[in-house]
Amino acid sequence: MKTIIEPFRIKSVEPIRMTNRAERLVYLENAHYNLFALDSEHVIIDLLTDSGTSSMSANQWAAIMRGDESYAGSPSYDKFKKAVNHLMPFTHIIPTHQGRAAEKILFTIIGGPGKYILNNTHFDTTRANIEYTGATAVDLVIEEGKNPSLYHPFKGNMDIAKLEAFIKEKGVENIPMVMLTITNNSGGGQPVSMQNIQETKYICMKYGIPLFIDACRFAENAWFIKQREPGYAEVPVETIVQEMFSYADGCTMSAKKDALVNIGGWLAMNDSTWAEAARNLLILTEGFPTYGGLAGRDLEAMAVGLEEVVQEDYLHYRISSTQYLGEHLTKAGIPIVTPAGGHAIYIDARNMLPHIGPLKYPGQSLAIEMYLHAGIRACEIGTVMFGAQADGTEKAAPMDLVRLAIPRRVYTQSHIDYVIEALTEINANKAQLSGYQISWQPKQLRHFSARFEPIKNEAKRKEAFKNAFAEAEK
Repeated sequence: MKTIIEPFRIKSVEPIRMTNRAERLVYLENAHYNLFALDSEHVIIDLLTDSGTSSMSANQWAAIMRGDESYAGSPSYDKFKKAVNHLMPFTHIIPTHQGRAAEKILFTIIGGPGKYILNNTHFDTTRANIEYTGATAVDLVIEEGKNPSLYHPFKGNMDIAKLEAFIKEKGVENIPMVMLTITNNSGGGQPVSMQNIQETKYICMKYGIPLFIDACRFAENAWFIKQREPGYAEVPVETIVQEMFSYADGCTMSAKKDALVNIGGWLAMNDSTWAEAARNLLILTEGFPTYGGLAGRDLEAMAVGLEEVVQEDYLHYRISSTQYLGEHLTKAGIPIVTPAGGHAIYIDARNMLPHIGPLKYPGQSLAIEMYLHAGIRACEIGTVMFGAQADGTEKAAPMDLVRLAIPRRVYTQSHIDYVIEALTEINANKAQLSGYQISWQPKQLRHFSARFEPIKNEAKRKEAFKNAFAEAEK
C-alpha cells in the first residue's frame, strides 16, 4: 500500500484557530520576530519541537489514573524503573522532570574547568549545561554528517579516528565522559549505527572512559538500524534497543520524545559513586529519588510509553510519515538534509537562500516566512542557535537549518500536505526574503529569547549585534 495510515484511531480533538497573514504579522512584531515568543493559539501547524508535544494513548491516560502520589517508595516508580530496565539495563535509574535536568545533574558532578565532554554532536541544552560548569563540549561527528545533501545511512556516527586522536591529545584524565546522541538532533535527526556504537565503546574501554547515550530518540534510531544496517532486518526493534544500551555505561533521557509523554526524563548509570552524588543533587533540586520532580501519574505514563514506542507498526508509521514530507519537499526543489531524519525534516536554509549570508540568519528568515505565510512554526538550528562565541564575536555555524519537528501522533496527512503546499509557495518567491539582525540577546541559549528585526543595512547589523552582546554581559 502506498498510503500511510495512522495505526490508531482519533478519540479526542483539539481545535485550531485559523489566523490570516495580517494577524500573524502583528503577532510576529509583538514577539520581536522570535517564534518561541508566539502564543501557541496563534499557530496553525506547530513544528517547533517534538519534545513534550506527543498525543498520549488511551492506555497512558488510564495509567495516569493509577498513579500513586506517595512522596517516597511509590509503586509507580517501581513500574517506571521496570519499564526502563527492560530496555536499558542500568543499575541506577534516577527520574527527573525532563532531560535537561538530567544533564544539569550529570555535568555538575563530572564537569568543570579543563574538562572535555566528547559527543557526535551536542544539542543546545547539553552544550549549555556542559559549558556552565566551565567544561568544553566537543563535537566529533563524521565528515559526511556535515554535508546536508550527501547521502549516508548513518550520518550521526562518531568519527572514531578523531575521537581517539582527541583523547590522546588532551589526556584521559581530562575527559570524564564520551556521549553519543541518538538520533543526532543538531545534525539533522540522523541515526548512529550499531557498529559505530560498538566502535565508540571499544575506544572508551581502551582508555577507561565511560560511554553515555543521549537517548531522547532511541527507538527511532533502532528502527533505522533495522532498516539500514546489515544483519538487523529480522531483529525485533526491542532487541536492537537492548543491544544499543548494552554498550553504554549510562544515559540521559528526555522522556518527552521517545517515551511519548508530555513531561519527564531520567538519568541512568552503573557507577554507584556518581549515582550517590546524583541522588543528593536530585533531592536538592528535583525531589526524592523515587519521584524526581514528577508526579506518580507521570511515572506511570512513561512506563506505558516505553512499551508503545518500540511497537513496530508505530515506528513504521512514524518514520514513513516523516519521509513522506521529505520526499515531497525534495520534489518541490526544496533542499533538505538527506536522508530524511526520524523525528524531523531539516531544510537546508543556507542552500535555499544563498542571497542571505549566514550572519544574516537564513534559517531564521525562512522560519519567519513560514509563519507569516501559512501560520507554521518551525525552529532555526544554525547560526542563531550556535553562532555566538564566548568572546562576544559571532561566526557561522557549520549548517543553517530549519527543523520541521513532527509531534508524535498529533497531525494527519492533510496537515503535512498543507505544510508541503506552503513551502512550495515560499520557495517560488524565495528571492523576496531578506535577512535579520539581533537587537537583544541573553548571554546563553540566545535562540530562546533573542529579539530580531529585519536588516536595514550592514553597518547597523554589526552595531546591533555588538550592542546586544554588551547588554547580555550586563
